[in-house]
Amino acid sequence: MSSPFTHSDLGLVVIGRNEGKRLERCLVSIGNAALVVYVDSGSCDNSVEVARAAGAMVVELSMSMPFTAARARNAGFTRLTEAVSAVHFVQFLDGDCELHFSWLSAGREFLSTSDTHAVVCGSLEESNPDGSLYNRLCSLEWKAKPGDTHACGGVFMVRRDAFEAVGGFDERLIAGEEPELCYRLREAGWLLRRVAEPMALHDAAMARLSQWWRRAIRSGHAYAARAWLHRRASDRPWRRELYRDWFWSLLIPLTALAGAYPSGGVSLLLLGLYPVGIWRVAAFRGREFDDSPSDAVVYSLFCMLSKLPSAAGQLLFHWRRIRSRPISLIEYKSATEGKASTG
Repeated sequence: MSSPFTHSDLGLVVIGRNEGKRLERCLVSIGNAALVVYVDSGSCDNSVEVARAAGAMVVELSMSMPFTAARARNAGFTRLTEAVSAVHFVQFLDGDCELHFSWLSAGREFLSTSDTHAVVCGSLEESNPDGSLYNRLCSLEWKAKPGDTHACGGVFMVRRDAFEAVGGFDERLIAGEEPELCYRLREAGWLLRRVAEPMALHDAAMARLSQWWRRAIRSGHAYAARAWLHRRASDRPWRRELYRDWFWSLLIPLTALAGAYPSGGVSLLLLGLYPVGIWRVAAFRGREFDDSPSDAVVYSLFCMLSKLPSAAGQLLFHWRRIRSRPISLIEYKSATEGKASTG
């Protein structure tokens, strides 16, 4: 069912690359009334033609620079706001998602009545959670409680002036650009809200362990990149996640194995921390998100397994950083400069 949305002060930015039928379903879910920009990152299929046929404005990114979601979303935002100056709210949507028919009205209603919130997002669900173990994991990952939050994923609605005031997405990030944007918005004095209304369906289409492994590497890369960008911040964001990866993937096993001979095997008892850690996360999931026992254990187990590829992603980021000598990192404005105007 497509959206009945009719307000002209809200537009959408959809990004994609070779999404095929998923993009068709995405654009159908939006409907014909909304202002839509589709940003294509070098698709080899008919994505561009599909978007144009659906009435979307199309931006085809040049291959002269690396494709990233941050770059695509910024390009779409720029095209949208230049084409329609009356846009005050922007909904970001990935081409592998289908928008819930009531979301645009619900999201706009919230932002238009709250002058303290820059971002609103709703509930995201996996379209085929039983299609694979990894789809099931994604479905569990999307669960989140309503209320003010620290960050959101790639599907959310944002206040235009707040987004512009903090400079949009950081295009140097190959992943994790959304939490980094949210961090800067919060530093500027804005709040972010997750509401209970359904927002979108996501199609992970993840069927192989290798896909999940690469995703975990990208997650670690993103944590390291964001922490490096804000390494001088007083609250040292994302350091806890970085240290947690190293604790579980390296410190415990190395300490247990290295001390096995001199301790007469006593150090191997440290490996018992793994089942304890898995049990704690599973208990939390069951208590806070009402996961079934099997879902809670599966989720917790893969959380633990992800620590190794995530740590590898951290190493990859720093290896690339050292070797490529990237441009000087931007030092973002501090929160003492005040919150952006709500207009």
